[in-house]
Amino acid sequence: MSNPVLRENSFSSTFSDGLGSSQVMSINGTIMKTCLLGLFTALTFAYTWSLQMAGFADKVSMLQWTGIIGGFILALFITFGPKNKLLPITTTLYALCEGMVLGGISALANQIYPGIASQAAIGTLFALFGMFFLYRTNLVKATDKFRMIIINSTLAIAGIYLVQLVMMLFHLPVMGIFSNSLIGIAFSVIVVAIASFNLILDFDFIEQFSGRADKILEWYGGFALLVTIIWLYIEILNLLMKLQSRR
Repeated sequence: MSNPVLRENSFSSTFSDGLGSSQVMSINGTIMKTCLLGLFTALTFAYTWSLQMAGFADKVSMLQWTGIIGGFILALFITFGPKNKLLPITTTLYALCEGMVLGGISALANQIYPGIASQAAIGTLFALFGMFFLYRTNLVKATDKFRMIIINSTLAIAGIYLVQLVMMLFHLPVMGIFSNSLIGIAFSVIVVAIASFNLILDFDFIEQFSGRADKILEWYGGFALLVTIIWLYIEILNLLMKLQSRR
C-alpha cells in the first residue's frame, strides 16, 4: 500500500462477515462513490474558477484557504477517525474543500497559459483510465516488488517537497528540480508517473477488500482514490506549466 489513507486497519477493523452481498463493499460501488465525490469537487471547482475569472481574487483566496484548512482537518478525521455513518458527509465535505482549492489554482494557471487547465484535466483522465486498463488486463501487476518501488518513490517525493517547503520558509533558493529547466521537467515527468502508478496500488488494495468490508467503506475507498487523482492533476498541471513557460 502506498496511498496513506488506504491503511489496512481502516478496512480490517470493519470486516462484514455474515452480511448479505448488498451490505458489503464492492468495486462498482466504490467507483460510483468516487464519481460522486468527483462531481462534488467539480461543483466548487467551477464556482471558484468563475470567481477568479470574474476578478474576485480576494474572495477566491479566502475560499482557497478555507478549502486548504478544512480539507486538511477533514482528511485527518476521515483517515484516523471512526469509519461510521459520517463517511458520506465527511468525504463529501472534503471533496467540496478540494474543489475550492483546485478551482482557484486552475483558473489562475489558465489565465497565464490559456487552455492549460483543460489539458491537465484530460491528461488526468487519460492517466486514470489508462492505469485502470493496465490493472484490469494484468499488464501491470501490483506485485510486492512493484509495491515497494512505488511506495519508496512516493516517500522520496514527499521528502523532497518537505525540504523545498522548509527552504521556502527560510527564503532559500528554489531547487533546480522545481524550475522549468530540463532537469525540472524530467523531475515532473517522474512524479506524474509515480502518481499514476499509485492508482494501480489503490485499485489493488480496494479490490482486496471488495466483498469483505462494510459497504460504508466504499466512501472511504472513493476518498482515497480522489486523493491520488487530485495529486495527479496538480502534478500534470505543474508539468504543463513548466513546458509552456519555456516557449
